[in-house]
Amino acid sequence: MGLLNIIRRMHLRQKLSIREIAKRTGLSRNTVTKHLAAEKVEPEFATPERPSRLDPFAEKLAGWLKTNAGKSRKERQTLKKMHADLVTLGFTGSYNRVAAFAREWRADRQREQQTTGRGTFVPLAFPPRRVRLGKLPKA
Repeated sequence: MGLLNIIRRMHLRQKLSIREIAKRTGLSRNTVTKHLAAEKVEPEFATPERPSRLDPFAEKLAGWLKTNAGKSRKERQTLKKMHADLVTLGFTGSYNRVAAFAREWRADRQREQQTTGRGTFVPLAFPPRRVRLGKLPKA
């Protein structure tokens, strides 16, 4: 929340009064006072974990995506077809939810492929040797 940072900056750096800050931001004086008295700079909102409609079908869809990844571009199933197949299995969610799941699955798979099986990278770059003028380096 950028507004909380702005309120703190106005009060601490610019030395503006609470009334002036409220006037400039359009907030009430009580709100400005509350934000200035708070220890945290940004509020934290607890988002409860909710089950998705796709959760019972996630393993099935991940399997389809995995088999699709190994096929050529022309042989792959489209996400619309996968959504239609899920609907026949009893899925009641939207196509957008299936597409979002597929995007996340692909991003996770790409991240795994980038980080596994490579070992450690050690660059083979060395600083140049210093050579004094007038003397040849020993071979």
